Amino acid sequence: MSLSGLFLMIFLVVHVSLNLTALFSSKAYLAACEFMDTNLLVQVMVPVLALGFIVHIICSIIVTLRNQTARPVKYLVVNKAAASSWASKNMFVLGVIVLGFLGLHFFHFWAKMQLQHILGQEGANAYNLLIELFSKWYYCVLYIVWVIALYFHISHGFWSAFQSIGINNSKWLPRLQIIAKIYAIVVTLAFISIPIYFFFGIHFFGLQKLIIYHVQLGS
Repeated sequence: MSLSGLFLMIFLVVHVSLNLTALFSSKAYLAACEFMDTNLLVQVMVPVLALGFIVHIICSIIVTLRNQTARPVKYLVVNKAAASSWASKNMFVLGVIVLGFLGLHFFHFWAKMQLQHILGQEGANAYNLLIELFSKWYYCVLYIVWVIALYFHISHGFWSAFQSIGINNSKWLPRLQIIAKIYAIVVTLAFISIPIYFFFGIHFFGLQKLIIYHVQLGS
């Protein structure tokens, strides 16, 4: 579970880095999407990534069930000083929220782009999909809620993964917790910046102006 989680965290960095190109120009974002569609290494990694998700989900279910059956009756006395964080107690719930939105996200993007290419059909314009979805306030809200859930999930999961594989001494654990916070904050802000930029750009500057602005930057 720890190894699959760390693997997925690397994917998050790659994914959000490619998505951030949309803030510079439509040309840059479409080029990034084309790279993801045509690069052989990426095509090989797609099923590996899917397997990583499946392994992580299965392991999380097993761990959750084992934790529940191991101690069905709660302790009468709780040591608050040694109590685990809110995120650690709700990792499974947070994971369900993250997974639920990923399904919605794949439906709106992957199914309309990469899947269509696999089926031999022309996929939708990725930049137009961004504008269409992030012009809707409710989708932006759902996206931000997903990112917040992701923040709590990875801020605990990052250092916990290293602890699970044996790096849990008093010297390195505090450092990993700090790195986890920094990693989670950077990834969260990067993801959130995209819907905020497009939503306010569309509704305060006008959809047509935003498109022209990006086309000019990309030309």
